[in-house]
Amino acid sequence: MLWFVMFHLSSMVFLILFSCFCMFNSIYLISIDLSYFIEWQIVMINSSCVVMTLILDWMSLMFMSFVTFISAMVLFYSGGYMAGDFNINRFIYLVLAFVLSMTFLIISPNLISILLGWDGLGLVSYVLVIYYQNEKSANAGMLTALSNRIGDVAILLAIGLVASRGGWNFFFYVDMFNQLEGSGIVGGLIVLAAMTKSAQIPFSAWLPAAMAAPTPVSALVHSSTLVTAGVYLLVRFSAALEGSLTQTVLLLLSSLTMFMAGLGANFEYDLKKIIALSTLSQLGVMMSILSLGYANLAFFHLLSHALFKALLFMCAGAVIHNMKDYQDIRVMGSLVTQMPLTTFCMNLANLALCGSPFLAGFYSKDLILEIAFMSNINMFIFMLYCLATGLTVCYTLRLVFYTLTGNFNLHSLYSITDESYIMTTPMLFLGAGAIFGGAFLSWTIFPTPSMICMPFFFKTLALTVSVLGGVIGYLFNFMIINYKLTCLNHYNIVNFMGCMWFMPFLSTYPTSYSTLSIGDYYTKVADFGWSEYYGGQGAYKVVMVGSDYLQIMQDNSFKVYMLSFVILLIGIFMIT
Repeated sequence: MLWFVMFHLSSMVFLILFSCFCMFNSIYLISIDLSYFIEWQIVMINSSCVVMTLILDWMSLMFMSFVTFISAMVLFYSGGYMAGDFNINRFIYLVLAFVLSMTFLIISPNLISILLGWDGLGLVSYVLVIYYQNEKSANAGMLTALSNRIGDVAILLAIGLVASRGGWNFFFYVDMFNQLEGSGIVGGLIVLAAMTKSAQIPFSAWLPAAMAAPTPVSALVHSSTLVTAGVYLLVRFSAALEGSLTQTVLLLLSSLTMFMAGLGANFEYDLKKIIALSTLSQLGVMMSILSLGYANLAFFHLLSHALFKALLFMCAGAVIHNMKDYQDIRVMGSLVTQMPLTTFCMNLANLALCGSPFLAGFYSKDLILEIAFMSNINMFIFMLYCLATGLTVCYTLRLVFYTLTGNFNLHSLYSITDESYIMTTPMLFLGAGAIFGGAFLSWTIFPTPSMICMPFFFKTLALTVSVLGGVIGYLFNFMIINYKLTCLNHYNIVNFMGCMWFMPFLSTYPTSYSTLSIGDYYTKVADFGWSEYYGGQGAYKVVMVGSDYLQIMQDNSFKVYMLSFVILLIGIFMIT
C-alpha cells in the first residue's frame, strides 16, 4: 500500500508543477504573441499525410494549466472522499487516464489525433460513471456513452470530408472553410460533435445522469474536462462558423439549453443534479456567446467557470460524505453551524456562479451579458438571456435556503464536522481561485482595457435581473416551506419544467422502445422461428432420427435382416 501512497502523492506533485510550468509559458507566449506548431509525418496515403501534430500556444497551455491544477486538487480530495473504497488505486488510474485524454485533445490541431483524445474521454467517462456497479449507474453510463458516440461519428464523417483537402490539420484552412465546397457540412458536423459532448439540446439528458459517478469525478468532469471539450473544439473552429446558418442554429439551441437548465434546477431536489444543471446552464452561456462570434470570451468564461464549479462540487461532496451519502436537499439544513469552512467555500462558489461583483464569475459573465445585449440578437434570445440569469440566482438561493439555513432535518443525533483536512485543503486553494482567478484571467487574456458604453438600463440590467431572481427565489421557497403550497396542484406543469422538458424521456424511451420491439420481433421470427427450425434444432432432429435408425440396424434383429434382404431383392429386380 505504501507504493500506492507514494504514487498518489507524486502524481499530485507532478500535476501541480506541470500546471505552474504551463501557466508561466502561457503568459510568456501571450506577451510575445508566439505559438509553436510541431508536426511528425507518420505515413502518406494518396498525397494525404497522416501526421502527429501538437499546437502549443497560449490558449492550449493555459487550458492545460487549469486542467492539471484542478486534477491535482481532485486527486488530493479523493484521498479523503474515497478513503473507504477498496479499489481506490483503480479510481486514481482512471482519473489520470481521463486527464491524459483531455490533455491530448487540447494540444491536437489535427482531427485524427483529436478523435483519439475525444474517444478516450468518452471511454473513461463511461467507466467512471459505472464505477459503483449498480443498475442506476449502468443505465446512466450507457446513456452517456451512446450520446457521446453520436459526436464520435460526426468527427469521423468530418475526417472523411476533410481528407479531400490534402490533410487533417484544420489550422491550415479553418479560415477558408466558408469558401470551400462542402465545408458547411464539415462545420455542421463539428458543431454536432460539440453539442453532444457539451450536452446542448437535444443531447442534454446524459449530463444529470452522469452524476452517478463519484463526486470527485463530477468535480473534474463538470469543471474542466469532458463537458468543456465541445466548447474548446468550437473555440478552435470558431472562424469556420462565422456567417453560417449553423451559427444561428447553435445560438438558438444554446440559449434554450441555458434557459431549460436554469428552470429545471429550480424544481430539482438532488444536490449533485442541481449543480449539474447549473453546469449545463453555463455551458449554454459559453456556446451562445461563441455562436455570436466571441470565441475568446467563451474561453474566458470556460476557465473562470472551471474554478468555482470544481469548488462547488467539492463542497457538495463534503456535505454528502458527512451526511452519510444522502443527496436530497430536503433532509439537510443548518449546515452553517456544523460545517462553517465548507459553508464558507460553498457560498463563495455560489456567489461566483451568480456573477457577484469582483469574484471569478463576474468578470466573464457580466462581460458576456453586456456583449450579448449589444449584439444583433432578437427579442426572444434577449429574453432567454435575462431569464436564465435570473434563474441562476434563483436556484442558487434555493440551494442555500434548503441546505445551509433552517433546522437539521435528517436525525436527532448527528456528527457533522469540517475536520478532514484532506477534503478542506483543496477547497481553500480553489476558493482563492474563485476570488482572484477572474481578475487574473481578465488581465491576462485581455491586457488592453476597454470601456463598454451602454445606456444605464442595459448597464445595470444584469445586476437588476440577478437581484430580482434572488428575491423571487427566496420568497417562493419561503412560501412553500411555511404555507405548505405544494406542487401537486400543478403537477403536470411542474413535471414538465422539472424533467428538463422531458429530455431524458425523449432520449431513452423512443430509441430503446423501437429497437427493442424490432429486436424482439426478429428474435421470435428468425432466431426462434425458421432459423431455429431449419438451423440448429432442425439439424439436431435429423441427426437424432438418423441415429435412432442406425441403432435399430445394429440391434441384430432377425426381422430387420429379413426386411433388408427383401428390400435388396426388390431393388435388384427393379434394376434388371
